[in-house]
Amino acid sequence: MYTEIFAIFSIIGTVAFAASGAIVAMEEEYDILGVFVLGLVTAFGGGVIRNLLIGIPVTTLWNQGLLIKIALASMTIVFLLPVSWIQHWRRAEALFDAIGLSAFAIQGALYATEMNHPLSAVLVAATLTGIGGGIIRDLLAGRKPLVLRDEIYAVWAILGGLAIGIGWFQGTAGLLILFVLIIVMRMLSVMFKWSLPRRSLRAASGDRREGGMF
Repeated sequence: MYTEIFAIFSIIGTVAFAASGAIVAMEEEYDILGVFVLGLVTAFGGGVIRNLLIGIPVTTLWNQGLLIKIALASMTIVFLLPVSWIQHWRRAEALFDAIGLSAFAIQGALYATEMNHPLSAVLVAATLTGIGGGIIRDLLAGRKPLVLRDEIYAVWAILGGLAIGIGWFQGTAGLLILFVLIIVMRMLSVMFKWSLPRRSLRAASGDRREGGMF
């Protein structure tokens, strides 16, 4: 039903996350092998985790020859770009992540709905496909995962999966609108530093130490 649009979102997400992984690897001064490993993990890690949870053999990854070639080409281009261009693109790191998040969240949700999974599985598929690769990338780069930072991140993948699971956005036009909407909301959350509620134990720990409590 969604074969063509599914392929489009797969390509968009692969390019965005492969480039993002390559740039992070170069920021951490990895060699060319590290650039390719981190880029591939970012582009395909979320899909592999999703497949494990919704019952798709992990070996289906090797059937995605075209996407792997696209990822390799994207990383090669990024690696060969002039440093001044890469420095300019680094300012748009959040945009790359937003594009990849949106494309892969929608792709994951479509994957689950095509397999007639329940809404809970659609939400899990959308979330893990959208954020899984980025989490693995950040951990391998020794960074705090983006999903755990202050700005809202995973919530947009969850809401995207929910919108598809309950049928709010259907057809090519509807899915493209959702794609743009997720990107816009993610970038707004970065610009205005929207965040989820949180509690800190640092102040309480400091108070106990000052009061002589163990």
